[in-house]
Amino acid sequence: MSDQVFPDVVLRTRRLVLRALLDEDVDAIVAAVSDPLTQRWLPLPDPYSREDAMSWVREQAPAVRTGGRGLIRAIDWDGALAGVIDLKRTDWRHRETEIGYWAAPTFRGQGVMSEATVALSRWVLTEAAFERVVLRIATGNQASTRVAEKAGFTYEGTARNAGIVHAGRLDLTIYSLIPDDLRS
Repeated sequence: MSDQVFPDVVLRTRRLVLRALLDEDVDAIVAAVSDPLTQRWLPLPDPYSREDAMSWVREQAPAVRTGGRGLIRAIDWDGALAGVIDLKRTDWRHRETEIGYWAAPTFRGQGVMSEATVALSRWVLTEAAFERVVLRIATGNQASTRVAEKAGFTYEGTARNAGIVHAGRLDLTIYSLIPDDLRS
């Protein structure tokens, strides 16, 4: 396997399993991605169909990994899909990647995303030997800001007019985590 492809890793935390997406996740993905709050912050297809989810699970997510662009993991909590977390915009030369995520409505406010973000960011910085992990969060998305802070990321600033959602362009707050942050 090329050193520029993430392994098809399964990560485990106290409550969660971060694993590949499965056909069994499709209906839960459609429900979660169709939620108005998810649609507010992410420029996903609207409406989001079962065919969209099936294509994502079977074709797009595996291609992201095998093409070296990132890694998409289902967040499994006791057999239920609690959300999805991914590595994207991966720059192998500079050993930098970005984490993105969304939580299924039922699992919001329970620390799921912070726990998953800690697990994935620590893995990519230690086991995958990356030098920088970034979160880009729409200003106003307080829940994602709390995730970044709980996961130990450092606020770097605001990138003006850098994001796109259904309502148009918006500013993104930038947070990062580097190996030195794990030693302090």
